[in-house]
Amino acid sequence: MPPISVRPAFASSVRALTHNATPRVSQLTPRVSQAISRRFKSGPYGYTQAKALVYSQNGEPSDVLSLHTHSISPSLPSNALLLRSLAAPINPADINQIQGVYPSRPPFTALLGTAVPSAIAGNEACFEVMRVGSGVKDFAPGDWAIARAPCLGTWRTHVEAQEDSLLRVEKEGLTPVQVGTVGVNPTTAYRMLKDFEHVGEGEWFIQNGANSGVGRAAIQLGRLWGMKSINIIRERGTEEETEAMRNELRGLGATHVVTEGELMARGFSEQVKEWTVGGRQKVKLGLNCVGGKPTSAMVKCLSDGGHLVTYGGMAKAPLQVPTAALIFKDVKFSGFWVSRWSEKNLDEKRRTVGEILELTRAGMFADVPVQKVQWDWDTKEETLKEAVTGTLQGFRKGKGVFVFGDT
Repeated sequence: MPPISVRPAFASSVRALTHNATPRVSQLTPRVSQAISRRFKSGPYGYTQAKALVYSQNGEPSDVLSLHTHSISPSLPSNALLLRSLAAPINPADINQIQGVYPSRPPFTALLGTAVPSAIAGNEACFEVMRVGSGVKDFAPGDWAIARAPCLGTWRTHVEAQEDSLLRVEKEGLTPVQVGTVGVNPTTAYRMLKDFEHVGEGEWFIQNGANSGVGRAAIQLGRLWGMKSINIIRERGTEEETEAMRNELRGLGATHVVTEGELMARGFSEQVKEWTVGGRQKVKLGLNCVGGKPTSAMVKCLSDGGHLVTYGGMAKAPLQVPTAALIFKDVKFSGFWVSRWSEKNLDEKRRTVGEILELTRAGMFADVPVQKVQWDWDTKEETLKEAVTGTLQGFRKGKGVFVFGDT
């Protein structure tokens, strides 16, 4: 993919906007003026007008989210940056935060000028740097950045952020959506495959939720590292749709794709033995984002000394651990939360993100399917809230992602 370029006329206009003086509309061509108006509005005295999806109490997104307009001062603290959003995904964890059922939650603040203290939703995004404070060392206008840790509040057009809350990303050859979706799902898959068991070349892992963003990333990374995989999906509406999903995941590098019904059918463990040459090829690792009875069936497929890593609970049912797996097979059970890992492992997160994006540039790591939701200055509140609700209901075309202006 060729490096991203910026049209000269547009670039000069943006540079002017990111300094103290704001160009008059008469100085811009109609095309450039229209593009800028879609991206953001300039306020009086150099203030930047911004919009954000905020909430002042926890609850269902359709009930508590509202679109709020506020101003950002042109005077930046020395260690701060002014960013504009390029792409921000809608993850299930974002919705859980709004509902108040997620361990990490953004603070409610009065600094936005809302009637009551409010929080800004969203945890993941790709930003472009517009201005930097006098003490900022690692960023310059035009650079791209992602959040270092959760709770930055990414569902907004602009943000003033501290330098130490961001990671700089080399943007050449990448799209905002690729960068904006790298920090959670692919990073989760990478760390789970690397940090819990050594799955060597020709050895196996098994996972449920194989069509999720994490599942798709694990399939591709596993293939690149010589691993084989058993991938569990839920049955689709028709047999044709289920088969299409099998073929799609096989195309990413899945060794086998089975449904939950096939996993739980009598004799499936024998099928796994056949695939693993009588069990001589070990199934060392299981990745679980579902829980409930299907996961208990998945545990039975692990080899002696195997390791089940849980990173989600979509079934909203307890994980039922078979006693025999603990006593006779010595299966280990762990959890993984990428938010906590990111906060404690900044250098390793930077390296992990960089490696995944390098694979993306090289065409060796495919994008997760997304459904883009355009967010322009005049986009209505209901349109944005419907996009969040669409994630709750499950977008059929992929992960929902807000894309801003003409990015």
